[in-house]
Amino acid sequence: MFIQNYVLIEHLDIDFPEGLTIITGETGAGKTILLGALSLILGQRADSQVLSDKKKKCIIEGTFDLRGHSLQPTFTDLGVDYEEEAILRREISPDGRSRAFVNDTPVTLSQLRLLSLQLVDIHSQHESLDLNSRQFQLSVLDAATGHPGELAEYRGRYRKFVDVRRELNMCIEKESQAMKDQDYYNFQRHEIEEAALQPGEQEAAEKDLEILSHGEEIKTGIARASAALNEGEFNILSRLSEVLAVLSSPGRYSVRIKDCSERIRSAFLELKDIASELERAGEEINYDPSRISEINTRLDLINRLEQKHRVSGVGELLSVLGGLKEKLEKISSISETVSALEKESAKLRAELAVRAAEISSRRSAAVSLIEKEMKRLMEEAGLPGAAFRIELLRGNTEDPGPDGIDTVRFLFSANKGVEQREIAKASSGGELSRLMLCIKSLLAGKLSMPTLIFDEIDTGISGEVALKVGRLMKKIASSRQVVAITHLPQIAGMGDSHYFIYKTAGGERTVTMLRQLDKGERIKEIARMISGDKPSDTAMKNARELLGK
Repeated sequence: MFIQNYVLIEHLDIDFPEGLTIITGETGAGKTILLGALSLILGQRADSQVLSDKKKKCIIEGTFDLRGHSLQPTFTDLGVDYEEEAILRREISPDGRSRAFVNDTPVTLSQLRLLSLQLVDIHSQHESLDLNSRQFQLSVLDAATGHPGELAEYRGRYRKFVDVRRELNMCIEKESQAMKDQDYYNFQRHEIEEAALQPGEQEAAEKDLEILSHGEEIKTGIARASAALNEGEFNILSRLSEVLAVLSSPGRYSVRIKDCSERIRSAFLELKDIASELERAGEEINYDPSRISEINTRLDLINRLEQKHRVSGVGELLSVLGGLKEKLEKISSISETVSALEKESAKLRAELAVRAAEISSRRSAAVSLIEKEMKRLMEEAGLPGAAFRIELLRGNTEDPGPDGIDTVRFLFSANKGVEQREIAKASSGGELSRLMLCIKSLLAGKLSMPTLIFDEIDTGISGEVALKVGRLMKKIASSRQVVAITHLPQIAGMGDSHYFIYKTAGGERTVTMLRQLDKGERIKEIARMISGDKPSDTAMKNARELLGK
């Protein structure tokens, strides 16, 4: 573990060996600071206040040997390259910015936290309070049951079920609102459809109405024009006919006059055709009050629909009709989506019920085995008269939760013949710490956890009980790395290695240091723990005996 520029630690480079490592030191020497630094690479938040030198960045780095711990899937799930030696690093800049890395790959704090939960477990007096949590108790039962894959798959399906239910509820709310609008949309659609609107009809109807409304005026004009063209003694066509007759003879002698005569003939024919067209137009125009009323009624309908929908023209009304049809199709689509989601939700709920029942059965089958193992471990931890019982309450399979259908209660009695009660009501601080230690020991063989750290969990115990706790720690350390911060000589004597943490004044400031003790130094430190800063010969003898055990 490498620490640089963190609170009172200027520079520290520690290589904790395998087995049980002991850390001791005087009160206030910096054990809490050491764990604080470790918490940074476990994903805890920090700011520039932790910097010893405010002009330099803080670096915390931990290297973990992952061989034999089956943690590759965890790295894969987090999108981080797996290596048998994992390096977790955290950097805090003077401006308060934080960066995290795993094997030199940048990661988020969330990723770092999820990964570190599989690498390090810190057991402190404060954490022992978790024993009172039903969620923690259930997690202990599940870990001891030994089917993490089955539970992980169940939780994945449950998350999907929750997502489907959330989407279903949103769609039901949309459908409820849509159904309120559906009748209104249908009424509007039918109103426009019944109008049987045609593109361009409004303009054509308005022209027809204008002609019919001015029929007499138009017929009078046509009659006068027809008379001028083709009636009376001096009508235009007759006069042009005379002109053509007059020019017929001169035209035989002059090409120019002949051309003019031909042009007049063309005009004569054109005017004659126009006269016939005017006559027919006049015949077609008749004042028809019923037709005028029909057109006005049609235009009134169109105008009313325009005002209602705040649009202009038949084209825009037809666009409104298209929009209404689209809205109604969406309402129908929402109903289909609701139906599909209800079926999917029911299917997922049925699957969860089956799987939750299977998980519940496995938990139930494991309870007696766990209770038996806990009895043995409590005896080893100096709780020979203690009793531990797991009360598993099975819920309704039709209402599964994120952890299945079970709730659990740990019941404990520290003394023989005393009724077992909930842990919070049945144990002192020291008993609670030892009970948690037993649980950690129980789980040690079930979890792929490279490192366990015990932070002064030995408060409230001494003598033979302390020896038993130390032996239990030693036993756990046979299969994984264990670091124990302790103030008890009995536990310190069990260590495979021993580090001493202390403060020293250097220059203008005090710094925290850590150094590994050799055998002679260990004897002196354990003797100091027994009898004070000036250990007696008896204390030295006792220290040698403890190291010899």
